Amino acid sequence: MGLLSLGTPLQWLESRQHNEHVRQNGIKQLVSVFRAANGRKDDPLLWGDEVEYMLCSIDDGQRNATLAIDNDDILSELQTKYKAECEAHNACFHPEYGRFMIEATPSRPYTGFALQYVEENMAQRRALAEEKLEKSGVQLLSLAVFPRMGCPGFTDVAEVWSSRNTASRSLYLPDQVINRHARFPTLTANIRTRRGEKVCINVPMYQDENTPENDDTVYQRDWFAPEDQEAALAAKPGHIYMDAMGFGMGCSCLQITFQAPTVDKARYLYDSLLNFAPVFLAATAASPVFKGWLADQDVRWNVIEGAVDDRTPYERSVEPLLPEFNNGHGASTNSNPLRIPKSRYSTVDLFLGGNSFFDRKFNDTDVPVNEAVLEELQTNDVFPMDYDLARHFAHLFIRDPLVVFEERVMQDNENSTDHFENIQSTNWQTLRFKPPTQAAIPSNRDVPGWRVEFRPMEIHITDFENAAYATFLFLIVECLLEFSNDINAYMPMSQIWENMATAHGRDAARGGEFYWKTSFTNEGTAKSTLSNIFHNGSSGIFPQFIEPILRRKNIVTKSWTELRSSSEAGHVRLYYYLKLVSDRAMGVIPTTANFLRRYITTHCAYQNDSRLLTEINYDMLKMIARITHYDNSNEELSAFFGNEIAHYLLNNKL
Repeated sequence: MGLLSLGTPLQWLESRQHNEHVRQNGIKQLVSVFRAANGRKDDPLLWGDEVEYMLCSIDDGQRNATLAIDNDDILSELQTKYKAECEAHNACFHPEYGRFMIEATPSRPYTGFALQYVEENMAQRRALAEEKLEKSGVQLLSLAVFPRMGCPGFTDVAEVWSSRNTASRSLYLPDQVINRHARFPTLTANIRTRRGEKVCINVPMYQDENTPENDDTVYQRDWFAPEDQEAALAAKPGHIYMDAMGFGMGCSCLQITFQAPTVDKARYLYDSLLNFAPVFLAATAASPVFKGWLADQDVRWNVIEGAVDDRTPYERSVEPLLPEFNNGHGASTNSNPLRIPKSRYSTVDLFLGGNSFFDRKFNDTDVPVNEAVLEELQTNDVFPMDYDLARHFAHLFIRDPLVVFEERVMQDNENSTDHFENIQSTNWQTLRFKPPTQAAIPSNRDVPGWRVEFRPMEIHITDFENAAYATFLFLIVECLLEFSNDINAYMPMSQIWENMATAHGRDAARGGEFYWKTSFTNEGTAKSTLSNIFHNGSSGIFPQFIEPILRRKNIVTKSWTELRSSSEAGHVRLYYYLKLVSDRAMGVIPTTANFLRRYITTHCAYQNDSRLLTEINYDMLKMIARITHYDNSNEELSAFFGNEIAHYLLNNKL
């Protein structure tokens, strides 16, 4: 979750005086990194995953399921008291935005094709945390969204409103849900202050027989002026209204980072994966409920977009909600403010280029840049960049740093990257191009090189699912790097943006039509369903990426389905990973979002009004906990995975 420095974070009205200093020195740090790592090549394909858990309290006596916000000491213990044990199991735990969240990664990266070790490592991480939580009665669930976040009584601490929530000023989320590290409440307050209004998220509400016309949880309060006056103006009819950073950054996801052999291969990999991002978001959909309402979408992405949108009304090209409190420029210090079409959490905006397949015509969208940064990156004496690479960073640097630490204002630009990372790490896009540090000189392989982070996927209930999608993506990446001279994955950026909008549709995994390559040897695209995207001939992911790389490894001779009859257990498990991905893309089994939506709408307590009642939420989280631990006593595992995968999992637990 961004850059976690130690020190005193400055409030926005103090920190903004340092904005240009951070930008100017961040660029100096960036070019010093490129100079230091210039010539680094032949790095191995190392990679790793990040999974995010939620701490949930499930009270069987009261038949209630809530977020556990007072057990965050478990994270400190995993990082200190149990650190040696965690490292022995290649596990590392990190803070996230919410007190109820834990991020887990391998402490050492995977080396190449890890087969079932990825799942074993994920299972080990979960087991380590669960063991330490056992006495507290708190359950560790990998939920993309806590379904009743923001509803009355959604936390396990009753006194959450004993003090006013000055950081977010939300009508629904107390500040006690925010991580205790000073960066997080400061980040929350600074986004709101810079914007000049509370953040505003409107998600279309699922329309059922008795669904109300408006979100009737919107109400008037008199704690904060003018923020308490905004809800009635900001909430849209037929939409679920949310007003705090926690609604987005309190979501969980699955992220995968890959080290490429060279900077040029990293640029190629980044560009090639851009059109996979919306498709993978739709394929991993797991978020059908927000703030106790069924949504008319299945994913979390645009909720986070809105949750961290710090753009002023002027930058958003809209009028302020309350003009008398806002001069139209919010709290920005830019002397010549830009119109910025998107939140800093968004789809990637620009290809990096730098290879023979790239043509600048693919960057066909309106993307503002910091002209001074663009010029500096191309003309500096340390490491002049080509135009396309410089334009990427110049676009990121239209943003202000959101949290500046008083003790870190002055830095050694030859040995630090904190100013650069301050802006880089708060541009949350579907992919992130990750330069190394100045220590990554060609002879020093002890520090990471050029990396690409793939960020759109939703988290899943089980380690099996998360390992399946991670392994599936790894095979695509390995294929792209292996056959980089032959695979042209470019398509117009405008079509990728449109695909991202399509991915948000309800049941997009089954009915959505996405722009996709007609062949990976030319520039043509056409609209296609996920079923065809994953399986169809010259443009299908399975025939064009999965099977060629498995043949190159001598694992199969023709089709991936041969894995099922392999004598090697790891190959058989790979078959079931690929079957899970295939069956969901084909609509044979439901996405997590579809499965949960159907559970809610067929529950005996559901009143056809799109509301997730406390009773339904309790039953659903109990079911999710059973599926997490592969309990098929109620036939839920079979309904979720289908009979074949469920039978395999029950008989082949890791």
